[in-house]
Amino acid sequence: MFNNTILKFRDEIMRLSDEKKLKILLALGSCVIVAIILLFIFGFDAEIKKDKPKVGFIILGDIHQKGWNASHYNGIKSACDEFNLELLVRDKVPENSGKCPQAVEELIAEGAKIIFLASFDYTPEVRPLIKKYSSIAFIDMAIQIEEKNLTNCFSKMYQGRYLSGILAGLRTKTNAIGYVAAIPNSEVCRGINSFARGVQKVNPNAKIFVMWTGDWEDPEKEKINAERLIKERNVDFLNYHQDGSTVGDVADSFGIDFVGYNALLEGYSEHYLTSIICHWDVFYKDILQRYLKDELSSMRNHWVGVKQEVISLSDYSDLVDEETQNVIAVAYKDLMDGLVIFADEIYDNQGNLRCTKDKVISDMELLRNIDWLIRGVEVLE
Repeated sequence: MFNNTILKFRDEIMRLSDEKKLKILLALGSCVIVAIILLFIFGFDAEIKKDKPKVGFIILGDIHQKGWNASHYNGIKSACDEFNLELLVRDKVPENSGKCPQAVEELIAEGAKIIFLASFDYTPEVRPLIKKYSSIAFIDMAIQIEEKNLTNCFSKMYQGRYLSGILAGLRTKTNAIGYVAAIPNSEVCRGINSFARGVQKVNPNAKIFVMWTGDWEDPEKEKINAERLIKERNVDFLNYHQDGSTVGDVADSFGIDFVGYNALLEGYSEHYLTSIICHWDVFYKDILQRYLKDELSSMRNHWVGVKQEVISLSDYSDLVDEETQNVIAVAYKDLMDGLVIFADEIYDNQGNLRCTKDKVISDMELLRNIDWLIRGVEVLE
């Protein structure tokens, strides 16, 4: 039946003039081209969507809380949107609570092919799952362990600390500078030491007083420590390494200069001088692009900073004069040109020589083994 219909259609075409035959063939050809284009657009797009990886993201605090949590979330969300990737989020996941492994299992069950572990102690806790799910790409920010499907990534936030140290050294009048910090791990100690190097570059007479809170987020302890530094050590500049900005609240209430961390703050006086900013959108875009190009397997450690335009200071308040801004601008350019902050003779605050003349402390040492504080830094109990 179908064959007879085709033959009949052919006979009808053959009776037409050559001009009409040509018109019909052109019309049929146009339909075929349109069909191919539609198939390419919708069929190919459907295939992309089908194969498009879902991105998992686990973080300690509330993704809407300004500071570490919101800056990371906004950064990875921006990167995922740019690549049209679906982002799966698990926030408010405490370290060493058993909830991170649970979150990993949930994300994999939902189809995540790459998972970001955005807090220091997540990786040791989920190491068995990293080994178990060898086809999943894991990204961590701890630099503590190595696995074939794990890439250690972090920003050189300490370079921003160095720049803010120069600002502190030039601004202080009492030569007493306070620093409220979470825990004495490599990341935090590295930041304090880099801050101190910046201070000492422009003001060798200044001292940095550190107080630990014991947690990434403890507003009450942060408040107590900041007030103690002001009242007991007469500090007139405060810096901090905490997830929130409680220290900034205290500083502003006392009329003390301070620098924000990982967030652009609002509602403060001119004593909020600037913020140390990590452009997490650039950071995450770089990693996701490498993942989509199947380049992560060749990367074990990925550390980026000023040179990659990931780290900077935000706009200054009116209290930061042009001369101070120029000094910091020169230091920023030096970092862009490859300045090594931890080089030449460096002693810790116990008198031990940590780096000899004409030597540098390697990136791997900075990442993993900084459990000491530099000379000029005093811990307040």
